[in-house]
Amino acid sequence: MIGIVNVLVGIAMLVGIIGAIVQVVPSGAVIGVALIVWAIVEGGTAAWTVTGIALLVLIGASVLKYLVPGKRLMESGTANSTLLLALLVGVVGWFVVPVLGLALGAIGTVYLMERRRLGAHAAALGATAGVMKTLGLAILIELVAALVATSLWIVGLVLV
Repeated sequence: MIGIVNVLVGIAMLVGIIGAIVQVVPSGAVIGVALIVWAIVEGGTAAWTVTGIALLVLIGASVLKYLVPGKRLMESGTANSTLLLALLVGVVGWFVVPVLGLALGAIGTVYLMERRRLGAHAAALGATAGVMKTLGLAILIELVAALVATSLWIVGLVLV
């Protein structure tokens, strides 16, 4: 039974890591639930210690991925209304052109709104690139947390 659980938890970890990159699946939640299930089935101090540390990493990353990029977005001068509209257009784009529509709709909206606000192509392009870098940073924070939590789980497999 434990072997099957370990395989299923490993698959969930992989789904979580992919979710951190693709941003469709909430990676922290998937990995966190998988870790808790593993600790319940495995039992013992080592399993719960590994799970606790990994959960702290995931929670810390969840906070950081909003605080750090959020601060950068505020400093960039891009209006919140632009970001909200980009999100809405991106969601609509997801359904119109699956997968690519989200990115194309969101990035295109940021560019058009910044072009309207700043007036020049070069300035709008720079602002759009800044927003993309900031969102990339949020993805990177989530990915690193997913990889660290998964690595801790692998260490836990060895210890248990």
